Amino acid sequence: MARKTDDKILLTDLVTKKHFEKISSAFQRNFKLLIETADLEGQAIRSLCSSGCYPEFCKRVRQSKTGAKRCHEERIRSLNVSIETGQPYITLCHAGIVLGCIPVMNGNQPLGGVFFGKCIWEPFDEMLEADVEKRLRGLHIKQHEIYDALQKIPVVSGRRIHEAAEFLYVLLYQTTDLDPEIVQWRRQRSTQQSQIGQVIQETKLLDSEETYPYEMECQLIAKVKIGDRTGAKEILNSLLGKIMFHNPGNINLLKARLVELLSVLSRAAAMGGVDINTLLSKNLEYINKVLTIDTQEDICVWISHALDNFIESVYSSQDSRKMTQLKPAIELMQYNYDQPLMLADMAKAAHLSVSRLAHLFREQVGITPMDFLTNVRIDHAKRMLLTTDNNCTRICYDVGYNNQSYFTRVFKQIVGLTPREFRKQNKRQ
Repeated sequence: MARKTDDKILLTDLVTKKHFEKISSAFQRNFKLLIETADLEGQAIRSLCSSGCYPEFCKRVRQSKTGAKRCHEERIRSLNVSIETGQPYITLCHAGIVLGCIPVMNGNQPLGGVFFGKCIWEPFDEMLEADVEKRLRGLHIKQHEIYDALQKIPVVSGRRIHEAAEFLYVLLYQTTDLDPEIVQWRRQRSTQQSQIGQVIQETKLLDSEETYPYEMECQLIAKVKIGDRTGAKEILNSLLGKIMFHNPGNINLLKARLVELLSVLSRAAAMGGVDINTLLSKNLEYINKVLTIDTQEDICVWISHALDNFIESVYSSQDSRKMTQLKPAIELMQYNYDQPLMLADMAKAAHLSVSRLAHLFREQVGITPMDFLTNVRIDHAKRMLLTTDNNCTRICYDVGYNNQSYFTRVFKQIVGLTPREFRKQNKRQ
């Protein structure tokens, strides 16, 4: 029976065995992976663990006292990181296999974590064998037993593991009685700060002398007008990153810039058809709210919430029908940018004629559909240049171009540098 100690809520009060069976069944059905629930001390809660959640490899490692101690320390570290950030944490454990942790929180109270994974990214090979041997040195475990067990561990790609993490995170908070407000706030704050940090680093590496990127405001307006929440937040985070790069630690200037951004968002919503009196009322409320927030991180998260509200206002406005018409074409470009898309493909997705699509796009977004697609492709190319070792030719094809010289010319026109120059400057750190 679940109980409370000194009026403190326990994990088993809010995540019951019935909850767990529903979560475990759905997760295993979709990802063929088992899960294990642990308290804040890293101790497994047996009633909330899948049968057989420890593969033979883990059992062999844990037979060693040192190995068991390392496993416990790994769980505590993963718990702390996931709870602090409010989001799934995925790592290679001390023994060299994948371990994921979903934070279990009720409001502001951490309760524990749900672990999953216990797999490998790539099929077993000599490189993995050597890495595991190095990691397990000093544990006094028979090598042939470890390697036999290692070869039986499931192979799950990195992308699939991240999909599993997102699925389990949502499933946990939708199925149980946990209050997700604080954990979602922490997650949004962590994700946003990571994106802002990347922008600051990119700006630093590119030796940008621009104090404020006003052209981004135009892009933000376009995203808000069409109700593109994800795209709008990416641009908003870029703006915040550039503001912080040029004025590090200056919270008063950040507040002043955010007041300006509120005006930009209001203008975008007005252009999307929202009543001006409604916007003026919102702006007054938002400006008063900005003045009461004390930390840089919370200010950034709050402006992101304000952005959501502006986009919702646009959706409910008289022009929402036009923006809804464009959304299928925009999603086609966002998710299929690596394909040879033509205007006819976009028009077909939106159930519009080519001329009507072009007219609506220019009216609502401010640029042509092909210019929008180009921006999507170049944004992905920049991300690949910064986060992978793929050569420029491969990246060219990966983002939908079939001519490297043309790709290079377009990239330089938008970014100001060739792809190679962009990557070279990034590697100066």
